[in-house]
Amino acid sequence: MKQSLQLKVGQQLTMTPQLQQAIRLLQLSTLDLQQEIQSALDSNPLLEVEEDSDSPEPQSSNSQSESNANEAESKTTSSEEAPDNDADSEWAERSDIPEDLPVDSQWEDVYQSSAPSSSTAGSADDDYNNDYRHGSSESLQDHLRWQLNLSRLSELDRIVADAIIDAIDEKGRLTVSPEELVEAFDDDDIEIEEVNAVLHLIQQFDPPGVGGQDLQECLLIQLRQLSPDTPYLAEALLIVEQHMPQLGNRDYNQIMRRCRLKEDQLRDTLALIQTLNPTPGDSVGNDETEYVVPDVFVSKKEGRWLVELNPDIAPKIQINSHYASLAKDGGTSSDKDYIRDNLQEARWFIKSLQSRNETLMKVATKIVEYQRGFLEYGDEAMKPLVLHDIADAVSMHESTISRVTTQKYMHTPRGIYELKYFFSSHVSTDTGGECSSTAIRALIKKLIAAENPKKPLSDSKITQLLAEQGIKVARRTIAKYRESLVIPPSNERKRLV
Repeated sequence: MKQSLQLKVGQQLTMTPQLQQAIRLLQLSTLDLQQEIQSALDSNPLLEVEEDSDSPEPQSSNSQSESNANEAESKTTSSEEAPDNDADSEWAERSDIPEDLPVDSQWEDVYQSSAPSSSTAGSADDDYNNDYRHGSSESLQDHLRWQLNLSRLSELDRIVADAIIDAIDEKGRLTVSPEELVEAFDDDDIEIEEVNAVLHLIQQFDPPGVGGQDLQECLLIQLRQLSPDTPYLAEALLIVEQHMPQLGNRDYNQIMRRCRLKEDQLRDTLALIQTLNPTPGDSVGNDETEYVVPDVFVSKKEGRWLVELNPDIAPKIQINSHYASLAKDGGTSSDKDYIRDNLQEARWFIKSLQSRNETLMKVATKIVEYQRGFLEYGDEAMKPLVLHDIADAVSMHESTISRVTTQKYMHTPRGIYELKYFFSSHVSTDTGGECSSTAIRALIKKLIAAENPKKPLSDSKITQLLAEQGIKVARRTIAKYRESLVIPPSNERKRLV
C-alpha cells in the first residue's frame, strides 16, 4: 500500500473545556449542583463562600428586570466566543428580555442562592430536621423480627420463623407456601404442622394482615382480628371467603342473591371490607421521603406574574481577593502559575453558574408567559407547548431547552411542578384550535368525578362527551390517558350508592 500526503479543507466543531463545564452545570439538578459547588470549593483555594452583606434597597419589578437584562447583555459581550452553529452552545448567546413581556423576572448579578444566614446556620432545629429527613427507617423484616424477639419460641421454631420472615415481600405477602418451606429445610424434625403454627403466630404480628399468601388470606387475617361484635363482620367474612371473584368483578347482584343481603346491608358490608389494607407491608418500610427544592418561584403581584430564582438552593461563591492578588505579587514561578490556573478556573466556574441562572430564568419566564392560563385557571387551561416553541422564543436550541427543563422545578400558587410538566402534545378541535393533552386529562378526571357511581362512564362515552365539546379524541387515547391518571375502567369503578 502506497503512502501519500493529502490536503483537505473542512470545518470541525471543538468544544472548549469551559464550554463543556457550562453545559454540564446547566443540566444538573439542585442537589447535584450543590455537590458540584462544594467540590469546587474543596478543590480550588481561590473560591470561597461569600459573606452575607447588607443588601441595597429593592427596586421595582420592572426596573430591576430591565437592569438585570442589561447586566446579562454586558456579561454576554465579555464571554468567550463559541461557534455559532453549535447546538449545545447557543444558550451562551444572551439577548435582552423585551420590555413588553407580560411577566416580570428577577435575578442577581452574582450566582444565585445564598448560604444559610447567620441566625439559622447553627440552629439545632435545622440539624434535627436534616437528621429527620435523611434518617433511615425500619424495614418490614426488622419490624417483624423485633416482635419475634418478644415471643418465647424454641430454637427450632425461631429458625422456622426467620425463614418465614425472609420469605415475606415488601407488601407483606408470603411468597412461598408452607410446603415449599418444609422442602427447603430438608430436616426431618421440621414438619408442615410446625411451619403452619409458626406462620399463624407471625400472622398475628403488626401490621395486621402480614404473612398472607394472597389478597383473600390477607383480608381474612385482618377480619379475624376484629372484635366479634363488629357490625357486619360475619357478612364480610362470608363474602371474602366464598365470593371473592364476584367481589373483584363488582357483581353486586350476584353477591346479594347468594348471600341473601339487601342493598343497604351489602353497602355497609363493603364499607367494612374497604377499611382493610390489601398491602399491609406498605405501612412499614424503608422508603425515605424525598423533598423537592424548587429552582424558581412564581407569584402574582399587582396583577402581574413575577418569576424569581430560589435564593437558597446553593451558597453564593466569590473569588478570594487575597489569593487573587498573589498572582501579581512576587514569588516562585510555580506558585504564580498555580494561582493563575486556579484563578482562571474560578472565574470560569462562577461565569458558568451565572450563565446557568440566566438561561434558567429566561426559559422559566417564557414558560410562565405561555402558560398564564394554567396559573390562573388550572390544568384545563393548559396550552399545547413543545420544546421547539420555547427554543424559538429564547433563540436557543431544543437540546438546550431539554437540559434546562430536566430535574428543575417551579413553585407556583397551584403547587410545585417540574418544568417539563408544562410541555404537552396537542389535539385539534372542531373550531380549528388546539387542546393540550394535559387539559384533556383534566377534563377526563372531571367527568369521572361527576359520574353516576351506579353507572360509570365508559371510555366510549367519555369520547362522545368530549366530542360534544369540540375535542376529537380516539377511544384508545382516552383509555391511555385514563390509565396514566391511575383511574380504573368503568366496570371496576361501579359501586353502590
